[in-house]
Amino acid sequence: STWGLLSPMASAVFVLDSQGRVLISRNYKGDVPMSCVETFMTRMLVMEAEGEARPVFEVNGVSFLYITLQSVFLLAVTRNNANAAMILTFLHRLGSVFSAYFGELEEEAVRDNFVVMFELLDEVCDFGLPQTTDPKILQEFIRPEGTHGVTTKELVVPSTVTNAVSWRPEGITYRKNEVFLDVVESINLLVSATGQVLRSEILGAVKMRVFLTGMPELRLGLNDRVLFESTGRADATKKSVDLEDVRFHQCVRLSRFEKDRTISFIPPDGEFDLMTYRLNTLVKPLIWIEPVVERHRGSRVEYLIKLTTNFKGRSVANNVEITVPVPPDADSPKHKTNAGSVRYAPERDALVWTIKQLQGGKECFLRAHFGLPSISADDSEKRPPISCKFEVPYYTISGVQVRYLKVLEKSGYQALPWVRYISQGGSYEFRIQ
Repeated sequence: STWGLLSPMASAVFVLDSQGRVLISRNYKGDVPMSCVETFMTRMLVMEAEGEARPVFEVNGVSFLYITLQSVFLLAVTRNNANAAMILTFLHRLGSVFSAYFGELEEEAVRDNFVVMFELLDEVCDFGLPQTTDPKILQEFIRPEGTHGVTTKELVVPSTVTNAVSWRPEGITYRKNEVFLDVVESINLLVSATGQVLRSEILGAVKMRVFLTGMPELRLGLNDRVLFESTGRADATKKSVDLEDVRFHQCVRLSRFEKDRTISFIPPDGEFDLMTYRLNTLVKPLIWIEPVVERHRGSRVEYLIKLTTNFKGRSVANNVEITVPVPPDADSPKHKTNAGSVRYAPERDALVWTIKQLQGGKECFLRAHFGLPSISADDSEKRPPISCKFEVPYYTISGVQVRYLKVLEKSGYQALPWVRYISQGGSYEFRIQ
């Protein structure tokens, strides 16, 4: 049996309110007294007072692992030397299930739906081991309104629960068969006050929306450097990308990928993330910001912000938003720009510069002037950085490309694959001198 190969999991799971009171709980193994939850909030308060709250801790031989969702805690306890990462992943999956059923998981939602929540806790875990945690599959036989008044004929457990392809039910039909694939890359950048790039990384995700009949098999090919080099392509270095920290959806056949780097899978129905990846590499920033800040004897402060786009003119950055922090006591704002619009947001202590569309190879300027009624020391070390948000469609900064997307189904129907590329600013910051 494969159960013996799995490490021990949670002994019990609790849903607690913000005060640590138990809203609902499920004891899976019976080897931990349920009263142990009383020490959870006491220990949490002690750790918060010491400034070292952490998601995993141990008290009297019992390990506590928790996550927070809105105003509630999801808590798991165990006496075993369990896999902490697996338990925390399970709690996040459990949170996703509850959110799919009840929206935001507030105390009232738990109290109003405790019957359904008991059913879910019974299905997602058995003797402390994770089972079905896919909301789409659970919703086929655990209904949000509960099972009261439903006949046994209607309550048929779908084959997806015991099927090898647990993420996709059989019998799906569409009049028009389509696949939408988005390659979305977020650029994280941190630049020092002297213009030196301190951190540069790309976080990518391949997002899919699948509307296909039957049980199709999809094959996706990327310009993967390992694949290009193994096949002896001459342009392996120039036109390929070396992906790091690749994580796949459970539907991907990992053995096939390890063998010949082909991403082969039977997709879930609807939306899902096929894979995520990371590139920890120095890249040319799509948008470069040069800030100059001048203080005049504590009575006023002036800003000159120069913005440059470092991509080709045929590409366009949409919804560009630059947030420039200003002193909390600043007043009498005056500003002028040659692109977009500027507004002072006193609730955020910031100047917000918005440009709806910005072409590549352009330079823009913002000048701003503020009065400073109070004289204070120059606290440049505490000054937050300038942050930037943007989105560049039809563009990937890493150079990742979809070489092909094939749809294979036994009936032989024709499917329409659609591919888009989007680059956007993640944690994109420039420190101020």
